[in-house]
Amino acid sequence: MSAVASVARSLTGIGVGRGGAVAPLAFVRPAVAAPVDELPADGDAARLHEAFATVAADLRERATAASGSLAEVLSATALMAADRALISDAAKRVESGTGPATAVAEAVAGFATMFEAAGGYLAERVTDLHSVRDRVIALLLGAPAPGLVLEGRSVVAARDLSPADTATLDLELVAAIVTELGGPTGHTAIVAGQLGIPCIVRATGVLDVAPGTLVAVDAGAGTLTVDPDDALVAAIEARAAREAMLASDTAPGATKDGHAVPLLANIGSAEDAARATAAHAEGVGLFRTEVLFLDAQEAPTVERQAHDYRSAIEALGDRKVVVRTLDAGADKPLAFATQPDEENPALGVRGFRLARTIPEVVDTQLRALGEVSTPSTWVMAPMIATPAEARDFASRARAAGATTVGVMVEVPAAALRAEAILREVDFVSLGTNDLAQYTMATDRLRGELSDLLDPWQPAVLDLVRATASAGRTAGKPVGVCGESASDPVMALVLVGLGITSLSMSPGALPAVRFSIRSHTLAECEAIAAVALGADHAAHARAAALASMDAAARETLGL
Repeated sequence: MSAVASVARSLTGIGVGRGGAVAPLAFVRPAVAAPVDELPADGDAARLHEAFATVAADLRERATAASGSLAEVLSATALMAADRALISDAAKRVESGTGPATAVAEAVAGFATMFEAAGGYLAERVTDLHSVRDRVIALLLGAPAPGLVLEGRSVVAARDLSPADTATLDLELVAAIVTELGGPTGHTAIVAGQLGIPCIVRATGVLDVAPGTLVAVDAGAGTLTVDPDDALVAAIEARAAREAMLASDTAPGATKDGHAVPLLANIGSAEDAARATAAHAEGVGLFRTEVLFLDAQEAPTVERQAHDYRSAIEALGDRKVVVRTLDAGADKPLAFATQPDEENPALGVRGFRLARTIPEVVDTQLRALGEVSTPSTWVMAPMIATPAEARDFASRARAAGATTVGVMVEVPAAALRAEAILREVDFVSLGTNDLAQYTMATDRLRGELSDLLDPWQPAVLDLVRATASAGRTAGKPVGVCGESASDPVMALVLVGLGITSLSMSPGALPAVRFSIRSHTLAECEAIAAVALGADHAAHARAAALASMDAAARETLGL
């Protein structure tokens, strides 16, 4: 046992997914810092501009090679590396006599402070901003960029992991990912979930463990164990066998007594659509369309968009595809549509609110979707707060050729007015990540507040119940496409509340399918009732877990 292990054999963080892994620990190579008292030299300004351009081009290339959430965040990071304001700030420092690496560090520090003060999505992007800094400085100094070349199957550990860091890894050799920072809805967690990699974030102390030490990662419990004993290794191997067994069941989602609950996948590209099909998803409950926009220097044409959408829709055959229109704005900058600076981007012009400032972007996307729409293609808008906004979107979408139109319920106001909103549209879909953020007034970056972001919070469950009830009254579908749908315990509560479909990362489908098929609809309703009666999130999940079928709980390793 290592010296560190004798002090802390087990570390605890926030787990992402249910998987586990046992492998040696490997650390991502740290970034090189700007030299102390760096001296300026002739040509520094030109070298600085060239370094930023090179990093931006490399990130764009990696984004093209990636897919889904990873491609999305790499594209957005590439835009950061090409940001004229950031480059101009660094260049002015060079012109005043500061060395180029120091100038980059100082400029990024200023922007990072602004991002953190803005909170929300921009605060989450500080890691990506630092990734740009580290790569530009490495180029300027002729040093290796941050990253890691794996020589064998390993648990990858880092203070935090940027999308660019992830893109340099041989994912076939990544047994698990563990970071000291981050949160359950940050990019590391999202990418790990998309790829089915066990992950723990906010695992304080992992960087104190010696590299090469054998560790066991249990994402379900949120624990990392140093030098695991044979019993723990056997338990994790047994869990892997159970997961493989669950994956062999490819039947449609339904309760034990035959109540249908379609199980869908969240995707971001045609490649993701193929993976969803391979995982036996019954369709797609959330097709994110941001990738095409975030990597564009000018607004994509109807033809370009239609081509990309058609590829994903055709990959899914006649399965249902719910396409979410562009969820971007001041908090996810578009290179071709500059928005005014906002003090709080999370509460600003994002999602369908773009129709207020750049309506042509919204209408162009809807025309493209109208051209490729099939009877199984549904279209929905994000960030709807009022029935009037739902009516406006539905009118635009139907005029463009969409036949089934819905909206996201991510804002408490939309949940409270769900009956009125459902009079305007054909369906709604709950985005429980943002719904929790806005309900609990909690920045998703603040890991120390992660308990408030818990979808088991009674206030969040109340809003889900209200929305599902409105759907029953209207006789219209109410789905969930947030991360809560991937929890096999929460899935029972959602079904019991009246949710009609669940959409998740493909890797979560087998456990959720098994959990639902092990309970009747009446049992799901009873489990939902005990969860709703709890006084806080931890009690709600514990009560639901205790009410589950014991054999199902044992099979799932809960």
